[in-house]
Amino acid sequence: MAKRLDNYLRTYRKRTGLSQDEVAFLLGRQHGTKVSRYERNARQPGLETLLAYELVFGAPVRNLFAGVFEKVEAITLRRAQLLARKLSAATRTPRTARKLELLGHITSGSASESANEL
Repeated sequence: MAKRLDNYLRTYRKRTGLSQDEVAFLLGRQHGTKVSRYERNARQPGLETLLAYELVFGAPVRNLFAGVFEKVEAITLRRAQLLARKLSAATRTPRTARKLELLGHITSGSASESANEL
């Protein structure tokens, strides 16, 4: 599989035909230089900016930042597996069972379904 870029902000911006200054305005920023920094991965946007990008481009943040998402996903899956092993060695209680069920969903790729069930 080809390595994904950390983000696809420039690609999405170019598709829309918007300039960096126009995107900056939509994001509530004063200058397109901030947008340039986001596009070059020189700076990471905050939560509100991420959500604004999602609205502006009509694409989920995980698609806009596909490379970053893949890295975070791999790290989080490893952590979930480690925590599941740790909890499996602990005394089995209903609470532990619920935690293990959630971790099972995360590691099987259905974490978003688990979150919706909570």
